Amino acid sequence: MTPADATTAEAVRPASGTPVLAARGLVKRYGPVTALAGTDFELLPGEILAVIGDNGAGKSSLIKMLSGAVVPDDGEIEVAGQPVRFATPVDARAAGIETVYQTLAVAPSLDIASNLFLGRERRRRGVLGRWLRMLDHAAMRDEAGRHLDDLGIMTIQSPTQAVETLSGGQRQAVAVARAAAFGSRVVIMDEPTAALGVRETRAVLDLILEVRARGLSLILVSHDMPQVFEIADRIHIQRLGRRIGVVTPASHSMTDVVAIMTGAAPAPHGTASP
Repeated sequence: MTPADATTAEAVRPASGTPVLAARGLVKRYGPVTALAGTDFELLPGEILAVIGDNGAGKSSLIKMLSGAVVPDDGEIEVAGQPVRFATPVDARAAGIETVYQTLAVAPSLDIASNLFLGRERRRRGVLGRWLRMLDHAAMRDEAGRHLDDLGIMTIQSPTQAVETLSGGQRQAVAVARAAAFGSRVVIMDEPTAALGVRETRAVLDLILEVRARGLSLILVSHDMPQVFEIADRIHIQRLGRRIGVVTPASHSMTDVVAIMTGAAPAPHGTASP
């Protein structure tokens, strides 16, 4: 299958209970180092799935494969039950998967609207817009305002505000709003509250819940166990390049999960359902 064969969001729709995103036997080697040794993964419709693990457990490699940033050496990925091949992040985006990285990937000198449409700029209609590739700033600002309002982001004054004038939490909100605006299936969030204060962290967690309430599934990569137990429906535990179990906050305590993650406790049997 070629990169162009990546399944688009319009091509398939998940049946009830079918994972919206799944992987089987993913393997990734970097020279003599095996980052993933045949890991599995399932994300169900409308859930927040936390992915946890010690450093070197393979979390980053797994997320990069699911977002199209890294191509696996072996294994397969499915979207709504259909096999896909992501050669680039563009392929993953075409399948409705958006990623919010810890580094945010925002352009500080641009305004909020320009950041929301970064790489997806709207062009003016008509001959001039088509041939001169003139940007439709008014349309982008109007649409950006609607996206911010839909998510209840009230701390940002205007889509024309420069991102460099925003706080860390507000910049994170812009990145989340961009993912929610264009992700039709899944939003992947890598350490979304890292380096944020208590108030900004609370605002971002509320925003994550709001995105889920809009019908999207979310993958939350986090080292913060209290946050994981507060908002996650299920917890995918990664260790030594493999998934060793999936539990829920109701079935296992925080202490249990940390012990499983570090190898101090045996892996749980089976995979938990939400």
